[in-house]
Amino acid sequence: MSGLDRHRASATRWELGAISDGHGVDFRLRSRGATAIELCLFHDQGRESRRPLERGDDGNWHVRVAGVGPGQRYGYRVDGPYRPSSGDRFNSRKLLIDPWSRAISGTLSWDDSVLGYDPGDPDGGPSDLDSASDMPRSVVADPRFDWQGDRAPETPWHETVIYEAHVRGLTRLHPAVPPALRGTYLGLCEPVVIDHLRSLGVTAVELMPVQTCVSELHLARSGLSNYWGYNPLGWLAPDERFAGGGGPGAVVELKTLVRELHRAGIEVILDIVLNHTCEGDHRGPTLSLRGLDNRAYYRLDPADPSRYRDFTGCGNTLDFSQPEVIDLALAALRSWVREFHVDGFRFDLATTLGRDPEDFDPRAAFFERLARDPLLGKVKRIAEPWDLGPGGYSSGRFPEPWLEWDDRWRDAVRRLWRGEAVAPRTLFDTGPGPRSAVRYIGCHDGFTLADRVAYEAKANWDNGEDNRDGSNSDLSRNWGVEGPTDDPEVLELRARAQRGFLATLAVALGVPMLSHGDELGRSQRGNNNAYCQDNQILWVDWGLDRSQQELLDFSRRAMALRRENAVLSGPQSEIEALILGRDGVERSDDEGATPARSFGVLLRVPGLASLLLLFNSAGSPQAFRLPRQADGEGWVCRLDSASPGAEATRTDPGGDAVVVGAHSLQVFEVPRTP
Repeated sequence: MSGLDRHRASATRWELGAISDGHGVDFRLRSRGATAIELCLFHDQGRESRRPLERGDDGNWHVRVAGVGPGQRYGYRVDGPYRPSSGDRFNSRKLLIDPWSRAISGTLSWDDSVLGYDPGDPDGGPSDLDSASDMPRSVVADPRFDWQGDRAPETPWHETVIYEAHVRGLTRLHPAVPPALRGTYLGLCEPVVIDHLRSLGVTAVELMPVQTCVSELHLARSGLSNYWGYNPLGWLAPDERFAGGGGPGAVVELKTLVRELHRAGIEVILDIVLNHTCEGDHRGPTLSLRGLDNRAYYRLDPADPSRYRDFTGCGNTLDFSQPEVIDLALAALRSWVREFHVDGFRFDLATTLGRDPEDFDPRAAFFERLARDPLLGKVKRIAEPWDLGPGGYSSGRFPEPWLEWDDRWRDAVRRLWRGEAVAPRTLFDTGPGPRSAVRYIGCHDGFTLADRVAYEAKANWDNGEDNRDGSNSDLSRNWGVEGPTDDPEVLELRARAQRGFLATLAVALGVPMLSHGDELGRSQRGNNNAYCQDNQILWVDWGLDRSQQELLDFSRRAMALRRENAVLSGPQSEIEALILGRDGVERSDDEGATPARSFGVLLRVPGLASLLLLFNSAGSPQAFRLPRQADGEGWVCRLDSASPGAEATRTDPGGDAVVVGAHSLQVFEVPRTP
């Protein structure tokens, strides 16, 4: 048993939530400001019975109920002052989801009853409407599961290849996945899907949010939904949208997915949202934390505590200077690791987690407690290093051993393959930062790879916001025609650009991340903000035409090169990156920082095979001279994005000249360092 596995199996200290022991359930909650709390148990036909909780130290509340167990549906009613001007929003007429619940079942019905205030009262007084009939329920989860000797892969970072995927979208249209499993946790662990991941060299699947979420009111009224899931209601509960069994079945099915991916040697990283909740701004619903202890969880406006500080663009921001928020966040992370065996997390808008209390601080309490935690200190952690608050861009500031999404590298690669000159050193900086960077050319947010070479203007009309949403500057190029075309010349340029992107990702320093479907030429019809489209706009289409199959084959070859090359697959601390001119001669640091369309990069580690990269983003072929080798070995061309099906070819060791096609990359290697 590995160290991480031992920690997963170890006992934990007194926990909040609904804890079943086979004879009854301990219901535990925390609220400093509440004056009374009632547990609401729901029985057949929706009948509700209530039990008062007893208050203990530090705002902890508790009641034990004998004779109930896993599957029991419940919620809370919390009483206390309703004074929005002071930040208090208690209202016992509102049924609340337990923020520590491990399972949630049912859907939210958008109605005035879920609002804590009376929308007809000009003074915003408390609502007298009972919300129970419109609310989902917390569910007592069954901790039992047959892990069948599950072991964490514990893949080192330098061998990691991440695949960002949406549980529903990846398999919803897959013809080889049984219809009942398409779009579910179990569908994602079907052998045909796992085989696809392994063929790409994927070592970790980064799942877009699987926390229970709620769709925003404006989406519900428009017949849309929050497909991406970045609007959490329950931080510890897997979303039943992706479970064939629904509700408590989501727990078992997600655990099964993790177990089966581990069996294939693939880690599971959760994209987790801890920066805000689905309760929105001051006009939003009272569903959980707002009614439990508004002042203890949310960042309020000091000048007007009835309003929220919004550093997330979602109406509210969790206050990570408060111990309650840190405790809840750490409890959620521990639950995912201990109960679900996940291997790490990607933290959405992670700057928010380090605001202590306002500015970002890499020594903030959350980071320090996370690092000291005997369970969590061992898992992978990735930051999206920004939020929308003041000074929110925090790239390069997260403490070790965090990795960060690298948007600077992303944008440089996007500029390169639309034909712009870029500084070679921005792509191959070998300092400490790049080794702790997640390199990506696209993710869920923005154009897909296929759309990046087909659209220069977003086409988000289906989102219902008159195309105002989404980025207006996505560094894309349509190669002469906007959108779909039958022009063979345009199609060839687009295909070549996509291969250039994928080849660059394969040879990147740091940790590469591929967005699901980019290897298949997936299109969102020009929608670069398709968060609300639970339909064929976002579902991966597995019915590949010839060009898409060629792209998939090239993706597999490119990632195989990364896996097989000792420079790229080994520890990166000793890698040297030399910038070369087209004459094969090393350039100075200043020249390496000078923008160019055509340049070479020699990656080498003493005693290991070297890798030579020849980039040409110009619109015409360019001649390059290969560096001369003293040992008589010739360079072997392993990859050519202009000729995707070409076999490996060997050159003469005497410093031959080669021609690199327009808008393409050639990759050479040699068994020993020249």
